[in-house]
Amino acid sequence: EFVTGRFDLIFLDVLLGDGNGIELLRFALERNARHVIVMISGHADIEMAVEATRAGAYDFIEKPLSLARVLVTIDNVVRTRRLQAEADRLASRAYGEFVGESDVIVQLKADILKSAPKASRFLILGENGTGKELVASMIHRAGPKSSGPFVAVNCAAIPSDLVESELFGHVRGSFTGARADRKGKFAEADQGSIFLDEISEMPAEAQAKILRVLETRQVTPVGANKAITVDCTIIAASNRNLEQMTADGTFRQDLLYRLNVVSFTLPPLRERKADIPLLAAHFLSRFANDAGTAAKQLDTDALTMPCAYDFPGNIRELRNLMERVNIYCDRRLVNRLDLKPRLPPKASGSSRRSLTEAVHE
Repeated sequence: EFVTGRFDLIFLDVLLGDGNGIELLRFALERNARHVIVMISGHADIEMAVEATRAGAYDFIEKPLSLARVLVTIDNVVRTRRLQAEADRLASRAYGEFVGESDVIVQLKADILKSAPKASRFLILGENGTGKELVASMIHRAGPKSSGPFVAVNCAAIPSDLVESELFGHVRGSFTGARADRKGKFAEADQGSIFLDEISEMPAEAQAKILRVLETRQVTPVGANKAITVDCTIIAASNRNLEQMTADGTFRQDLLYRLNVVSFTLPPLRERKADIPLLAAHFLSRFANDAGTAAKQLDTDALTMPCAYDFPGNIRELRNLMERVNIYCDRRLVNRLDLKPRLPPKASGSSRRSLTEAVHE
């Protein structure tokens, strides 16, 4: 409990009956770097204080404890906690609604905040429903062009004969139906970010023109004689294996190299099941807020059901499940019987597993 619990402040003696306090300090901080630990000792010297500080102690107090010193230490910790909470709040604006506390998600958020202000090209990979557009939005908000527009383009939804017009724009009369000049998506994203979702579905000719944009920072509208300079962060995403596609000749290798300056691979939900309770609570709270009703909650037994399911549709599928729960379940505390009819058959079925597999889950 000491290592995994959440405490505002921990006072830890150097001399323990069954161990060394400084070793326990290191052990605790390895597992939760946000612990605030003050070491205390009646046999302290400068060397021991330095060792404790290097190991991550917030402070070091000698015995006998002075009440005034203890109160000052507590006050300083409270101030530090408030500053950290404010930093977390500001960081959450960059994170948007990307919910999760698993190690892989914590690392992902940190990597985004570190790279977004410095890079201008990003590649996001992951299965459908893992949150690629949300990550793209986070990159935009954490980047230097956050005050500019964020333009999302679903490359798979654009008819092949309209890709150039949609991305680069066109001038009046350049083709049948072009009754007026039109800005393309790249021009709309100038001084902001453009998100090219499912870029793997882009036709080969359009891939070559996007490569040209990356090299020159210029776009030429269909039917125009003059190029337009654009300055935007380019974020691409795909649910397919782009390296395999380059080997097959269906995706340009040089375009992949141009896009893949900073890349993020989003894990499927089945690989971050520890986040399912947090995500479920988040969605239930959001749906209740939208409807102006009290938020529903899954009880402990009910939570075991989605946590045992693999969610091929990932976060999007979990979101849909929680929306069904919010619509159809009348009780505020949702139990297993309430939840079972809302789950897909594979999730609510009784698949046989060995004891070892069941314990692992």
